[in-house]
Amino acid sequence: MNGNLAVELVGVRKAFDGHLAVDDLSLAVPTGSVFGLLGPNGAGKTTTLRILMDILGPDRGEVRLFGRPRRDEDGARIGYMPEERGLYRKMQVDEQLAFLGELHGLGRARARQLTREWLARLGLAERAKAKVEALSKGMQQKLQLAGTVLHDPELLILDEPFSGLDPINQGLFRELIADFSRRGRTILFSTHVMEHAEKLCDRIALIARGRVVLSGELAAIKRERGGNVWRVAGHGDLAGAAQGLAGVERVLAAGEGAVRLVLADPAAAPRVLAALAGAVEVTEFRSEEPDLETIFVRTVHDAN
Repeated sequence: MNGNLAVELVGVRKAFDGHLAVDDLSLAVPTGSVFGLLGPNGAGKTTTLRILMDILGPDRGEVRLFGRPRRDEDGARIGYMPEERGLYRKMQVDEQLAFLGELHGLGRARARQLTREWLARLGLAERAKAKVEALSKGMQQKLQLAGTVLHDPELLILDEPFSGLDPINQGLFRELIADFSRRGRTILFSTHVMEHAEKLCDRIALIARGRVVLSGELAAIKRERGGNVWRVAGHGDLAGAAQGLAGVERVLAAGEGAVRLVLADPAAAPRVLAALAGAVEVTEFRSEEPDLETIFVRTVHDAN
């Protein structure tokens, strides 16, 4: 067991009616990290988090929290926001939030004090006495997040936390996650939107068909895969000239007068440059660190 890990899954497997949702999956989430569990829809992200939260039992494998086998009392140290938001629609907003705080072990007076503070922080103070059902979807999601973090958990587990949020509330959620990270908390969240992971995560695991196909420190992954992405600038139809060239897997827009090429092999770069130069005027051809979206698409494609 490793005391430096907040979460560890070892060889976890889960099947439903013959469908293998999670296949020999292992994860190691260091304490204090912002860890992204990434993958396309149906990859097994939600099943993995439900196993971690003991909502589902694995068919085999081990689940460890805080450096040891999971215990029932660990729930008080975790804030979990499921993909399916679960609020009592007929309750008042402040009563709902205080109730969630008490469920996580806060005393009634402390829960009500923190409720007032969080409602003010999230711009919901004026709606404190409204029924939950009277809130917009975005407001309800902010309320759900407040209920997840009210008891100041050591570990945040968020399943698709940005789903359905408008850009303003997406920014608010990112700020709250960053704030928890600065205070040394561990955040594990799932998403299929690479932009959120790229802005927030220091480590990732990409899963496809229930298996981990790529994992590690995000910066290191991007460095290791940088030789496959090249920026080309020049004059003429760069995209048209690059399409169909041997060794070019994808052609991506990169602003006016430029494209980004994803190559099958970095060794193909000289041949690609020679072919382009014979068709258009090339003013720039340089290796570029790939964004997470490019890594995601290629890795999932290779895994399938």
